[in-house]
This record gives sequence, structure tokens and C-alpha cells, in this order.
Amino acid sequence: MILTGTVVVDADTLVEDGAVVVEGDEIAAVGDWDDLRGRYPDHERHDCDVLLPGLVQAHVHSVQSLGRGIADDVELLEWLYDHVLPMEASMTAEEVRAAARLGYLELVESGATTCVDHLTVAHAGEAFEAAGELGLRARLGKVLMDQNAPEGLLEDADAALRESEGLIWNYHGEWNGRVRYAVTPRFALTCSEACLRGARELADAYEGVRIHTHASENRGEIERVEAETGTRNVLWLDEVGLTGEDVLLAHGVWTNEREREVIAETGTHVVHCPSANMKLASGVAPVADYLDRGVNVALGSDGPPCNNALDPFAEMRQASLLGKVDALDPTALPAATVFEMATVRGARAAGFERVGKLRPGWKADVVGLTTDVSRTTPVHDVLSSLVFAAHGDDVTFSMVDGEVLMADGEVTVADAAAIRREAREHAARFAAD
Repeated sequence: MILTGTVVVDADTLVEDGAVVVEGDEIAAVGDWDDLRGRYPDHERHDCDVLLPGLVQAHVHSVQSLGRGIADDVELLEWLYDHVLPMEASMTAEEVRAAARLGYLELVESGATTCVDHLTVAHAGEAFEAAGELGLRARLGKVLMDQNAPEGLLEDADAALRESEGLIWNYHGEWNGRVRYAVTPRFALTCSEACLRGARELADAYEGVRIHTHASENRGEIERVEAETGTRNVLWLDEVGLTGEDVLLAHGVWTNEREREVIAETGTHVVHCPSANMKLASGVAPVADYLDRGVNVALGSDGPPCNNALDPFAEMRQASLLGKVDALDPTALPAATVFEMATVRGARAAGFERVGKLRPGWKADVVGLTTDVSRTTPVHDVLSSLVFAAHGDDVTFSMVDGEVLMADGEVTVADAAAIRREAREHAARFAAD
């Protein structure tokens, strides 16, 4: 296939009147359309206004999709313990699958081709199957909670780790390597020291498995962690082995100097979730400081009950604007920086190679947008338009590993209307509760 349009190769490289040639699951060539159409005359052609690398949602909660709007206007720990955890504790396998399918459908429709998904304790396999069905590149994990958790989510640590290992055997590297595993402790408050150390041991036992957890999102959280462990959140995670280049820490809002040094020294990734942090009034993550220290920072939407959408374009805009107002500096977190956070930096955090740029030999994860809407007219600067004006609903085309997931604005790998209908039917119970 040959895709045509203005090609955003990466944050630094733009090809106007360009084309991307896809052969198998890789990009074969990128360049001027006039040149490439002569070299590849027999390839099927698909036109878009703008072509860019598929965006990476490095921290989402797909299985919370049925709870969109059930927990507005509350702070994090109340949001979690009074609303979200009770919902997760009661979910059946069918509801988990419906929620995951809805979340992944939203990602496909919004231009995300890769996600790192923090699932729930039970029925995690349903989400793996849904990710395979929808064609996403995804890193998923069953949630670990062996303390401070409600009935229905509280598990014995050894049993939970054994179940996680079974999921690794069943799903890690499946669907042509698109789906991979992350050992997923929820956060320090809900996991004993034995559970956290066991998570590190399990991740070390299997090549390519990562660790994905929350850290230092809220001041109340870090105060409770320090009261229970005697040390700061990130320092505690470092002590039990949950830092390193294979670890993603979602949020990282409230970190002190020593914690930031540890994150940088260990190569730990931070996932910035600006919309969720604003909605829960958790605070402003020190993203510019992390970047200055050489920390790899990615972007995520977090969960539908605390965002309430999974639009990666919204997160780019919010990240840049929040960074500017926090620093009182209009040059802070410019469009190119947040575009990298949403593409190649996100892919690096997720542990996927040759993902996040449109370059020959890289994976054919490509998104196409229309600019034929008032909001993106005119386009004086393509990156500016993508970061500050575009929305997920401008996406008309999506491809992962060379497989078309959406074309001409219609999802091709699933019945989108049926997924939404099923989700509404299941979600009615949670609205009533």
C-alpha cells in the first residue's frame, strides 16, 4: 500500500506532498509522492491530508470504560476507593471484555495505535483477547492487590503472581509480537513488600516483560505510603526493585529532589497524564525537570472515569499548555517535545522497538487525519495544528503492523456500533449503582 499526504516523519522531519510505502508489517520507503509513485506503480493508494506515526497511550485503564462519568468532582483516594474499585470488584468477565473493547475502539478511532493498559484484578484475559481482536499494539497486565483493597479485588500475593505468570505464558508476544505483558502492581498502598518484590522477580524471569504501576500521583497517597513504609514513594519502589529501564511509573506528580535523581539514574520511565491530574486536582507533574534530567517521559490519558476521554491529541495539547502555565513560560514544552512524548518516547516506555517514527524499516503503524474542518483551517504549521488544534475525531485512517484498522473514518476490524451498544447495555448497571 502507498499512503499519500503531508508526512510527519517525526518531530523534526516533514515531507509535504509526501508518501509512505508499506510492505508487509514495515515501512518500505518514505519520500516525495512524485518519486515514489513511479517506483511503486502497482501499490494500492490511500490518500490522507496528514500522515503521522501512530500515537502511543502509555497509561490507560480500558476496563474502566463502563464507568465514564460515575466519579466526577472528587479527589483521588475517594475517587478510587468509593467509586472505581467497587465497580471493578463487581465486574463480570463479560463486562470486562465489553469495557476493554470499548476502550480499544476509542483508541483506534482517536489515532492511538499503541497502549499500555493497567487492567484489573479479575478476568484480565478478556482484555488481552479484545486487544488482539481490535489489532492494537499493546502492553497489558493483570492488576496486583494484596492489601488495602475491597472484597473482590484482594488476593493472596503468591496466587496473584502465579495467575500473572499464566497470562505471560498465554499472551506475551502473541499476535505477531504486538501484544506483550507488563507485571502490574496497582500502587504501593495496595501491595505488600512481598508482592512488590515478587513483581520484580516475575518480570526478570521473562524476556521483554515490563513493570507498570502508579506512583506519587496525589499528596494524600504519598503521605500514607511514607507513614506505612517510613520513606518516600519512589524511594520505596526503588528499594523493592520497582525502578529501572523496564519500569513505567504513571503520574510522578509529587517527587522530591532525591526521587527525581533515582528516576533519572535508574532509567525509569514516567508517564504524564495531564488531563487526569487536572480533573482530580492532583497537581502538576514536573515534566520539564524530568526531561532536563534525561528522564524519558511519555503521555497517557489514564482512565475514562478521571479524564473522561481517551483522546491522545487532547493529552498533547493539555501537556503543553499545563507545562507553560506551570512554568509561566510560553516556550515550555513546545509542540515538538510533546509530539515526541506521544510517539517515539511513548514507544520507548512501552518497550516496542522501531515504533514511533515513519522511517524505512520501522513498523507500519500509521495514522491519517483530515484537516478539512474549521478547527484546523488554515494549517500554517503542521505540528502546531496536530498538538493544539486537532482532535481524535479528525482521524480517518489507522494502521498497525501494516494491517488497516480504520479507513475513510470507518473501523474495519470490528463492528463499532455493536461494541458501543454492548457497552451501553452493561454500563446501565453501574449508573444505577
